[in-house]
Amino acid sequence: MAGYNLEAIEAAPLKEDVDIVIPTIRNLDFLEQWRPFLKHYHLIIVQDGDPSINIRVPEGYDYELYNRNDINRILGPRANCISYKDGGCRCFGFMVSKKKYIYTIDDDCFVAKDPSGKEINVIAQHIKNLETPSTPHYFNTLYDPFRDGTDFVRGYPFSLREGVPTAISHGLWLNIPDYDAPTQLVKPRERNIRYVDAVMTIPKGVLYPMCGMNLAFNRELIGPAMYFGLMGEGQPISRYDDMWAGWAAKVVCDHLGFGVKTGLPYVWHSKASNPFVNLKKEHKGLHWQEEMVPFFQNLRLSKESDTAAKCYMELSKRTKEKLTEVDPYFENLADAMVAWIEAWEELNPPVDGKDVKASDKN
Repeated sequence: MAGYNLEAIEAAPLKEDVDIVIPTIRNLDFLEQWRPFLKHYHLIIVQDGDPSINIRVPEGYDYELYNRNDINRILGPRANCISYKDGGCRCFGFMVSKKKYIYTIDDDCFVAKDPSGKEINVIAQHIKNLETPSTPHYFNTLYDPFRDGTDFVRGYPFSLREGVPTAISHGLWLNIPDYDAPTQLVKPRERNIRYVDAVMTIPKGVLYPMCGMNLAFNRELIGPAMYFGLMGEGQPISRYDDMWAGWAAKVVCDHLGFGVKTGLPYVWHSKASNPFVNLKKEHKGLHWQEEMVPFFQNLRLSKESDTAAKCYMELSKRTKEKLTEVDPYFENLADAMVAWIEAWEELNPPVDGKDVKASDKN
């Protein structure tokens, strides 16, 4: 099987099809290093915290900037579904975008280099991941068969080689790993120096911990399910917004017949957050994840839920039914999930009265 031509993507970076979403509370000086790779793209900046603070963006970038006042103005009474003082505020950018693909990155992530010393074009690799099929129904031991220089191995059923549309590309990080607070405290000096040159499909029925700091997805396929849950100020939990989105979106992908890839590309994660602050934010989540993960593992959505939006509405009902007994917070989260979908559909009315279904992309 012919491999996918990454050089062609680098030459034509699909700039009209990609939005870059960045949540931040500070000046975006980090974009200077990203200029060779991101200068062609439109940025959606979601300013968290005090809206009276002016955020500086380097010259030459095409961007929109939204602060809390803008979120309140645009969403009205549904604005409470967007987290405050939490990285989950980025999902407002997902909602207002009109592009096919979203790439979201944290402002403490920089351009990484591969083992040869070449700077990594994260957009090119993410687009390659998203524009080639996933193989969630049968594991290929040479990993992604659509990469150059590889293929399906002997024993891989030909009936499954077409694969399924890829909805999510989950990138990784060199230097500071994405650890929880207890692991940070035990291993304060640990750094990820291993560059693994691999992309693989996460099998159907398998969950994973999705990190939002280097993430791309097909907004048309999975956008309504990419809700970074209600967390931060006023909520009993934080730093699980991307985990919630990853678990939920993976269940929706499995149900609708879409795929999720993880691996390349890497970014350089420059700053370790304070583990004691993180522990305060995470401590309930560390306990609740032992209930949340089985909830998603055992979740089966109905046949009537045939779009990402319908799946997420059904998921909100299941969340209220099953997880409220863990803590009353989950009732508030379920209500926020409904508000999220209502706001999404108001800002993104279905084309010709129809939502995108799995069958529309096969």
